[in-house]
Amino acid sequence: DPTRQWLRELAALSQQLQQVHPNVLAKILKQRTIYQNEEIVVIDKPYGLPVHGGPGIKNCIADVLPILAKMLENMKAEPLHLCHRLDKETTGVMVLARSKEVAEKIRVLFKTRQVEKIYWAIVLGDPDPVEGVVEIPIVEKEVQSHQSHYKMTLAPNYRLCPEDGKVVKIRKNRHAESAVTRYRRLAGASACSLLELQPITGVKHQIRVHLAYGLGCPILGDHKYSHWSKLAPQKLPELTLSRLKLEQSKARHLPLHLHAHRLCLPLGQPLDFVCKLPLFFQKTLRKLELDIPKD
Repeated sequence: DPTRQWLRELAALSQQLQQVHPNVLAKILKQRTIYQNEEIVVIDKPYGLPVHGGPGIKNCIADVLPILAKMLENMKAEPLHLCHRLDKETTGVMVLARSKEVAEKIRVLFKTRQVEKIYWAIVLGDPDPVEGVVEIPIVEKEVQSHQSHYKMTLAPNYRLCPEDGKVVKIRKNRHAESAVTRYRRLAGASACSLLELQPITGVKHQIRVHLAYGLGCPILGDHKYSHWSKLAPQKLPELTLSRLKLEQSKARHLPLHLHAHRLCLPLGQPLDFVCKLPLFFQKTLRKLELDIPKD
């Protein structure tokens, strides 16, 4: 049964890289290197691999940077350095630096919004309007439920007055960070859309929060931000389930469909990197009959 096979593949995605030896993980990242020069190494980050360690995490990118540097250059190579981060479930373009100085230079480029980042995501529903900018500050909050947990959420500066429908300014939340995301729909089918996203700022989980809570279109497989008050698998529309040949009870196996597709780095001359969609993402697009745009 191809559906059972696909489910097994999806369920294995997150576990795979946690089980391997650090040397094997470094070798995998070496094979996924898409560019290198004397200053940087660019990799296509696989799904389910955290950038930093933490409780219950056996393998992460940060831990294997010394091994990866040696594999790419020679046994005397200095460890590589992180310049930015991607969520554990996000795939695609990730830049590493060969020295502390270069890493710092790139961090400043990210901070001063000089790096152009383009993501692709499959979302539930259809954004209205189909193209626009979400500009709503984001703050981290504790969600009180049967299982208390922390989530990033919107902290808008404005609200609609229920009496007359006018826009009213509200007091700023001093802990909130300003967050801006451009989006446009590339395709729509099966109660889902394929979006191109350009985060102008770099707040934690920004794209996921802006899509789920700002546009009401959570990313397919985003079980964290599909509900506000509970931790539960995403509820999918009937049409989406039938196209994916999936039962709702198995929706928890769906991975997050968010991919760092392109990154333009002005380091000396502008460097442009593109990572093609991972296999599971391509399969989902085909099943949902969403047209893959030609680059």
